[in-house]
Amino acid sequence: MKLVVLGLSLSSSWGNGHATTYRSLLRAFAARGHEVLFLERDVPWYGGRNRDLAEPDFCRLAFYDDLAGLDGFRGEVAAADAVVVGSYVPEGRAVGAWAQGHARGVAAFYDIDTPVTVAALERGDCEYLAPELIPGYALYLSFTGGPMLGRLAEEFGSPGPRALYCCVDEGRYRPWTGEKRFDLSYLGTYSDDRQPVLERLLIEPARRAPHLSFCVAGPQYPATIDWPANVTRFEHVGPADHPEFYGVSRFTLNVTRADMVRAGWSPSVRLFEAAACGTPIISDPWDGQGEIFRDGRDILVARDGDAVLGALTRMGEAERSALGAAGRARLLEAHTAGHRAAELEGYIAEAGLR
Repeated sequence: MKLVVLGLSLSSSWGNGHATTYRSLLRAFAARGHEVLFLERDVPWYGGRNRDLAEPDFCRLAFYDDLAGLDGFRGEVAAADAVVVGSYVPEGRAVGAWAQGHARGVAAFYDIDTPVTVAALERGDCEYLAPELIPGYALYLSFTGGPMLGRLAEEFGSPGPRALYCCVDEGRYRPWTGEKRFDLSYLGTYSDDRQPVLERLLIEPARRAPHLSFCVAGPQYPATIDWPANVTRFEHVGPADHPEFYGVSRFTLNVTRADMVRAGWSPSVRLFEAAACGTPIISDPWDGQGEIFRDGRDILVARDGDAVLGALTRMGEAERSALGAAGRARLLEAHTAGHRAAELEGYIAEAGLR
């Protein structure tokens, strides 16, 4: 197949999880013998030192300056078997209309933030997707499964809503054999809706257990946050360093955005990354989680700081290691980039026959 993707970013992982997702998925898709062109809007905040993959070896990466700049790729879009437009693409409404107008193969929308998108559509202020575009996408590839797929079909007229959960390249994310530095870590960009959960499940336990070590990595955290002395802060950890980040942590925390908790069936890419590294995960609860990782066997679900501190202080090393190994085994069973690439290939082939 020839695939063209218009996504938020492939070249820069700074402050977004899209790049990590696209890299693992498209690398695996190309490994199946397919040709991929990724078109990225050239914006200053993803350029310069923040551009950590300027020349991928698994696809062709090209930049465009504005909507007029897309016209130079009109022929390649027309010749592609499938054209995928991602969520949060700058001027995504216009980009989507342009893609649908020129695509002769399957036109698809890839939503890495489905509950956020649907909430914005309901409010009438979604900047990257218009309701009238949804029926024109033969596929609506969603990071969220479960009941959300029915809503996309029934309320928004999608002819092909399909779950395409995030994934990880298990060859690049592997268990770490070095020493542990942190009892509990968290990796994620600041968001208002996640912060109360981070306070409850990491910052409060850190205050209550000054003898333990914690770490929070990610950009955009306000200077007004009162970090306990035993919480180490990193402004940014690039994808190449994620395995080590997880590896030096006895446990890592997964915190889910509020819209995704309400929708359920919305696993984050950080969840899969940590599992691939064999790092035991403590997660906030959400519906559908048991279909991804089993509570108490592959992952621990915590509703408050007491549950977090119980895991950190009472779980023995053998039990902790077994939990991490079980999480990795589950990842290898169903959630690798290879699994997702095969699903994407099948969805495109199916839509092409309709």
